[in-house]
Amino acid sequence: MSVAEIEAGLERQRATLDLQGIVESAARFLEDAPAREIIRWAAATFGDRLCLTSSMSDALLIDLVSRVKPGVDVLFIDTGYHFAETIGTRDAVETVYKVNVINVKPSRTVEEQDRDLGPRLYGRNPDLCCYLRKVEPLNRALEPYLAWVSGIRRDESPTRANTKVVEWDAKRQMVKVNPIARWTQDDVDNYIADNGVLINPLHYDDYPSIGCAPCTRRVAPGEDPRSGRWSGLGKIECGIHL
Repeated sequence: MSVAEIEAGLERQRATLDLQGIVESAARFLEDAPAREIIRWAAATFGDRLCLTSSMSDALLIDLVSRVKPGVDVLFIDTGYHFAETIGTRDAVETVYKVNVINVKPSRTVEEQDRDLGPRLYGRNPDLCCYLRKVEPLNRALEPYLAWVSGIRRDESPTRANTKVVEWDAKRQMVKVNPIARWTQDDVDNYIADNGVLINPLHYDDYPSIGCAPCTRRVAPGEDPRSGRWSGLGKIECGIHL
């Protein structure tokens, strides 16, 4: 290993330690702050090295962030399995909001994946399918950034109950900002109604949580909103937020 490579490695280590220090103080300081204040902090701290991700279930996070940082990069993972309504919502977002939508695709098309690993991988090995079509493409797309904004909330599932408004994404060695982590479903519904936020029309057809079409079903009244995701497969997360 050359001296230059050693120095570059040390510089990366120092940068990581600096970012982790920022996360610790910000998590304490911003815990009770409004979502928009958390976003302002992130935009001021990371500038153009900040992006957000969206599944295009709705444009709530896009609306919030674009009001603070117009032109922000929005990463959308086009898995090849989305509902037509989800793709339509993505296209509408590009027209309505002042954002830069980046369409992120897996390294293999659905046809190539079927050829290499067999058809309907999502039913045989959903964890591997999610990794190949969601997690790995997002990991690649996030590489140019120092921080990313997600719309996960503590009340969505037990795996998200301890989410902090600012946290260290150890898997990706970057900062993760969760400005609506403390919000309830009522908070979400009220913000959407009050601000005329675009939502995926599938929400009107009993799909409260929307993922890939083969792994998402309608939810009956009284069921958990996320029970329609990977139903019967013993799976509750795609792996992006774990």
